[in-house]
Amino acid sequence: MVSRVDYADEIGPTAIIIVGLVLVLIPEPATSTFGAGLMLFGVAYWFWEWNRP
Repeated sequence: MVSRVDYADEIGPTAIIIVGLVLVLIPEPATSTFGAGLMLFGVAYWFWEWNRP
């Protein structure tokens, strides 16, 4: 059985991606740009956590 503790490293990057998506959906140029940057950072952070032993 898989424990939830095994997926604890994925919570942070996923939360950053979700916050970035919400900011992209707000129709203002500054928040959309910041949201896109957060999503890119979240994806990079997610892949970094994924490849860690």
